[in-house]
Amino acid sequence: MNYQALSAQIRQKKSYLCVGLDTDSQKLPAHLANVPDPVFEFNKAIIDATAPYAVAYKPNIAFYEAQGPRGWESLQKTLDYIPTDCFTIADAKRGDIGNTSGLYARAFFDPSAAGLDFDAITVAPYMGHDSVLPFLEYPGKWVILLALTSNPGSADFQRQQVDNETQELFETVIQKAQTWANHEQLMFVVGATQSDQIARIRELAPDNFLLIPGVGAQGGSLADVSKNGLTKDGGLLVNASRSILYASSGTDFAEAAAAEAKAIQAEMATYLN
Repeated sequence: MNYQALSAQIRQKKSYLCVGLDTDSQKLPAHLANVPDPVFEFNKAIIDATAPYAVAYKPNIAFYEAQGPRGWESLQKTLDYIPTDCFTIADAKRGDIGNTSGLYARAFFDPSAAGLDFDAITVAPYMGHDSVLPFLEYPGKWVILLALTSNPGSADFQRQQVDNETQELFETVIQKAQTWANHEQLMFVVGATQSDQIARIRELAPDNFLLIPGVGAQGGSLADVSKNGLTKDGGLLVNASRSILYASSGTDFAEAAAAEAKAIQAEMATYLN
């Protein structure tokens, strides 16, 4: 899905909601325990319930890797089930020396290799341009680069002063990365709990999409994020995971997820208007 198609979906659905499919096999409703693939059955129901309100889905790859080969099968089936009008993100946070990154890129972007065909992948920038460029070699695919995250440890490196203390490291990452690709192939991860920095990030990256985790269970403010981050093309994908996935632990989990997603979408529609 290219930049224009993603922007069109945001306008059509009046939403910039990304549903994080961080599906924990230990938190699934009890009534799914005896189905052949509980993780996929859960994801399938969540997707059916939230697709009217979401423009993107983001499986966190760790939740599937932890299940071994069975988890990869669940991931493949989940990816295949996501509607084609929704943007798909492999939240894998990969990044290594060039030839290794090339294999990571092939695994998530080349369906003839591993069977996976995501639109985008999250990438760690710490090893520099040659660790990121292999992901950018796939036409129509996106790199979502970690910039300023929500976790407390983000201050250890991301907020450190650099360039003779004229700016912080995350600002350098954003500026440098834009020499590797334009806004139609490059996004940045910015945690919702860092909403006070989004206005500054918009100065550095006025046209790039931002993937914003941390709204919902992590306590980020959708209002603040939207005020500082929205652009004429949308410009935001705001992720919610636990608040949607685990809105209920009973047989009504899908209905509860739909209600939560609908509420977020309704709030987003007001900001888009």
